[in-house]
Amino acid sequence: MKNVVLVGFMGTGKTTVGAALSKALGIVQKDLDEVIVEKEGCSIPTLFAERGEAYFRDAESKYLDELLDAGPQILTTGGGVVLRQRNVSAMLQKGTVVALFASEEELIKRLENDTGRPLLAGGVAERVRTLLKERAGAYDFAPIQIDTTEKELQAIVAEITSRLTESGENGED
Repeated sequence: MKNVVLVGFMGTGKTTVGAALSKALGIVQKDLDEVIVEKEGCSIPTLFAERGEAYFRDAESKYLDELLDAGPQILTTGGGVVLRQRNVSAMLQKGTVVALFASEEELIKRLENDTGRPLLAGGVAERVRTLLKERAGAYDFAPIQIDTTEKELQAIVAEITSRLTESGENGED
């Protein structure tokens, strides 16, 4: 079995879906952002503030490579991991990539009270709209695309599991 890598814009449900998918498939789940915090010894907002986004993206690429080599696992990523082509190539080579997406309205609703996301500083709705435009098409490379808008967690997990089975990526052929 390959790694199953969840990508998507912030608020699409990657962490929550990843944990549930891990239980459903019986394999470990790792969160790239949690690994960055652990290895760097500070929060992501602190990394952005003290060292800048470029430093964070370098760390993100480094730890992504380490995690992909340690699989198989469910790997949940930050929304910006797809901004570097080398990350996209590594995820496609070493895993089955599943992109989660949701409507703009749903994302704003999910993120409106989240204070731990440095890219949302200055107004959630405006920043979500701006970032969605900037990242339009950024997740289209993923062979499996799942809309999480107004769906129950178990329905999302069942849809992903079914799609993995169809593609022969969850150990069943």
